[in-house]
Amino acid sequence: MSSETTAMAAPGSRLGEPLPHGLLDDAERLTREQLRELQLDRLRWTLRHAYDNVELYRKKFDEAGVRPDDCRSLEDLARFPFTTKADLRDTYPFGMFAVPMADVRRIHASSGTTGRPTVVGYTDNDLSMWADMVARSIRAAGGRPGHKVHISYGYGLFTGGLGAHYGAERAGCTVIPASGGMTARQVQIIQDFEPEIIMVTPSYMLTLLDEFEKQGIDPRSSSLKVGIFGAEPWTEEMRREIEERMDIHAVDIYGLSEVIGPGVAQECVETKDGLHVWEDHFYPEVVDPVTDTVLAQGEEGEVVFTSLTKEALPIIRYRTRDLTRLLPGTARPAFRRMQKVTGRCDDMIILRGVNVFPSQIEEIVLRTPSVAPHFQIQLTERGRMDHMVVRVEARPGTGPEQREAAARSIGQGIKDGVGVTVEVAIVDPETLERSLGKLRRVKDLRRA
Repeated sequence: MSSETTAMAAPGSRLGEPLPHGLLDDAERLTREQLRELQLDRLRWTLRHAYDNVELYRKKFDEAGVRPDDCRSLEDLARFPFTTKADLRDTYPFGMFAVPMADVRRIHASSGTTGRPTVVGYTDNDLSMWADMVARSIRAAGGRPGHKVHISYGYGLFTGGLGAHYGAERAGCTVIPASGGMTARQVQIIQDFEPEIIMVTPSYMLTLLDEFEKQGIDPRSSSLKVGIFGAEPWTEEMRREIEERMDIHAVDIYGLSEVIGPGVAQECVETKDGLHVWEDHFYPEVVDPVTDTVLAQGEEGEVVFTSLTKEALPIIRYRTRDLTRLLPGTARPAFRRMQKVTGRCDDMIILRGVNVFPSQIEEIVLRTPSVAPHFQIQLTERGRMDHMVVRVEARPGTGPEQREAAARSIGQGIKDGVGVTVEVAIVDPETLERSLGKLRRVKDLRRA
């Protein structure tokens, strides 16, 4: 980062340096032991609240032979049943709510593209806590009161836009509610309004970068100094691509609507070494996705969350399908870190017996010269066998020989690093569909 970039923070607080003690909230000053005491108190309340007020939880607990009072330590949580996305869909729309509808102040929902949407509700206290967690996340990313925040997450039933919006306001920032789409206009707004921070999906940030360059504007000349990227997995290679092309700090934010929305965990700008989970409100576990056993710290598996303070929709051991591992805290020592999510259990492609994740392909594409960071995986059939085609955009001005070399390099990288042979097609610039929000990397054209 240039000296101009690191000078964007408020007086007495340079971006990339630890957050001044006075800007840490009370929970961020806790010791690990103090945090665990708080977690146990809140966990016991949550289990009782869910059991007393949600029929599905009462049934699940009874079938598992556990009661809320059986939780005498944090480790006892492993005795309680999981919650899945199917549970929320089966109780659609409001069967998981633990408070009367008169106490619900807002409703959000997933897109429902694969069936019924999952519906979540928030009380006044839930909304206030959510805003606090996003505000804490923005501070950890380097945001300070008075900074302008350009929000390109979608507004509406999706939690991203409004979650970021109220959190930025709670942090004392000025909000620019751009939402998604109208990419050329977004570039103009960034140029005219001069925000210091952008909150957006990483794939749409690449779309914005392309638009800057299409308009003849050097992205590194913009006012932006920090990008807070979430809502989809992204790799260290994509971080480097964005930071180099935009001259900003690119940091990760994590959340799910079923847990709260954005603001469950946040990467700190001074370390950029994974997402600190805000464990005073969200208790994480990592489990083996096959055996369901809780894994030790440092082992990779599926991250599972239990809310500790939510009123309208308490969530117990929610199966996120996200693959990661838990590590000790660094910039916020009391809070454990999640390693950057490497993929999702349900994003995994099994190709001729080999497990393939889109993030593995992304890493190889982004380190290959002559190609842009835009690719798509197409699954087809060749006789009785599944066949994968990786379509990657060439950078403008790339000649035939460079394209052929790039295709060979990507193909060999996938064979060596992933263990499968695939077809690689280098296509013309601006050929592939651009992200206007969350990007779908995989196009399954198989008959089944």
